[in-house]
Amino acid sequence: MSRFGSLIALGALLALAACQNDGPAASPSATARPSTATTDDGDDQTRFDRERQPAVLVRALALRPGMVVADVGAGTGLLTAHLARAVSPGGHVVATDIDASVIEYLTARMAAAGYASVVEGRVVSANLPGLEAGRFDAINLAQVDHYFDDRVAWLRAALPALRPGGKLAISNRQVHHSGSMAAAQAAGFRLVTEIADIPGQFVAVFEVAPPPPKPKAAR
Repeated sequence: MSRFGSLIALGALLALAACQNDGPAASPSATARPSTATTDDGDDQTRFDRERQPAVLVRALALRPGMVVADVGAGTGLLTAHLARAVSPGGHVVATDIDASVIEYLTARMAAAGYASVVEGRVVSANLPGLEAGRFDAINLAQVDHYFDDRVAWLRAALPALRPGGKLAISNRQVHHSGSMAAAQAAGFRLVTEIADIPGQFVAVFEVAPPPPKPKAAR
C-alpha cells in the first residue's frame, strides 16, 4: 500500500497526465514530466516536511553519505528526497511501492531533483519486501506497516536484507504504535531508540535481536 494513500497518488498522476497532454502525441520525455508536477509537489513537500518532520527520522537512523537505504511504500517520494540527500554522495535509495504508475512518477521527480543516480524505483508485491539479502544499512517504513496483511511475516522476510548492524525504522501515527512495536519484536527485532517529539506520531528504530543464549549443558 502506498504510504500517502490514493488521494495523493491520484493527484500526482493527474499532474503527470497534465504534463503529457501539453506535449506531443508521443510519450513525453522524463525531463518533461516533472515540470508541471514541481509546483504541485512544492506545496505537498512543504506540508509533508512540516507535519512529518523527516529530519527527525534522518537523525534517528544516523544516515550519512554512502549508505544504502530502502524506502518501503515510498509513494510519490516526499520522504525519498530527504533520504537521497542524506546518503549522497555515494549512497543509494531503493524506493518501493506496489503501484507501477506511482513509481514511474517518483522516478521522474527524483531525476528532476538530481537524484537519478541515487534513487532506484522498484515495484514490489503487496506482502513481500523485494529487497536483496545483506545489502541495506537501513530499511524505512513510514506510515505503511499497518497496511500489511501480516506485519510479522513481512518483517521477518525483510530482516535478511539488513547488513550486520543495519537498522529498521518504523514511523507511524500513535494509533498504530502498539501493533508496530509488537510486530517488530515478534519478527526478531529489538528496540534501539524511540522518539515521540512529532505530535501524534512516533519514530522507532530497531536492530536485529541477538539469538537467545544456548542453555548450558548439564554436567
